[in-house]
This record gives sequence, C-alpha cells and structure tokens, in this order.
Amino acid sequence: MVQIYPPMSQHDLNQCLWSQFGAVIEMLAESIQTCPKEAWDTHQIFSLQAYHSLFFLDYYLSTNPLGFAPPSEFSYSEFDEEPQIVIFSQESLLRYLAACKEKARNLIESLDEQLASQRWINESKTMDYSLFELLLYNLRHVQHHVGQFNLLLRQHIDHAPDWIEKAS
Repeated sequence: MVQIYPPMSQHDLNQCLWSQFGAVIEMLAESIQTCPKEAWDTHQIFSLQAYHSLFFLDYYLSTNPLGFAPPSEFSYSEFDEEPQIVIFSQESLLRYLAACKEKARNLIESLDEQLASQRWINESKTMDYSLFELLLYNLRHVQHHVGQFNLLLRQHIDHAPDWIEKAS
C-alpha cells in the first residue's frame, strides 16, 4: 500500500537537497584527508584531481558565473585548455573545501522558487541551466571526481573512504 504524505515545504526540499549535496562534499573531504602525505607529494594527480573538483564546485555554486572569482591563492587555470600544473597542499585545498561547503549550504538554504529558476549561463553560452538543475549537475560532477579519487586511493594505498549517506 502506498502511503500519501502532505506536500513537502520549500524548507523540507532544501533540507533534502542539502543532505545529499553536503554528503558529496564530505566524501570529497574524506578522500583528500585519506590520501597519505607521501602519496600526495609523490603523485601530483591527487592534488590536481582535488583542485579541479573544488574549482568547479565553487564555480557552479556562483549564482553569476561572470562574477566568479576563486580565492586569491588559486587561479583561473581550470578554464585553460591545458591548465598550468600547480600542486596545492592538502591543507589549502581543505580550507577551500570548507569555504565551498559553506557557500553550498548558504545557497541551498536560501533557495526558493524564484532563485531556483534563475538562469545560469556561462560566458561561452555552452551551459544554460536553471540554478536548481545546475546544483544537480554540480553534485553529479563532484561525485564523479570523488569516484575517480577513491579509485586512485585504492590503486596507491589499497584503501578509500566509505560512502556517506547524508551530510552531518
């Protein structure tokens, strides 16, 4: 038997969205933290994978893509066809992640029908999404890279973090 519940409020919808979006950000944090310093320092792929994930997480969380600016210690290199290779410390990327997590939570908590339907169009006009759809796209993008990151961890240290069901 199917049980019918009353319609969800905007607040409840935002909480559900944050529960899953926050979980993927926590999974990325766990992946970065799990990587041993010697592997991080030896295999640049870990830093590159983490930075790419965070850069685009931050970019896609910007309500106006034309006004996007990464934190001052980072660059726009991810927009280049051949990004400059810069190895960032785990600590600096975890600080960036914390800022992105707060940005995501603030955006999701403030989401209403008007904001959710606002159009997000990048400079080259290759992406044209509502902010709500862009949040889902962003979640999928981060999860894709968490999967890659965890595969790399399994290959290099034979261990990867567990699945996180909901944001804490």
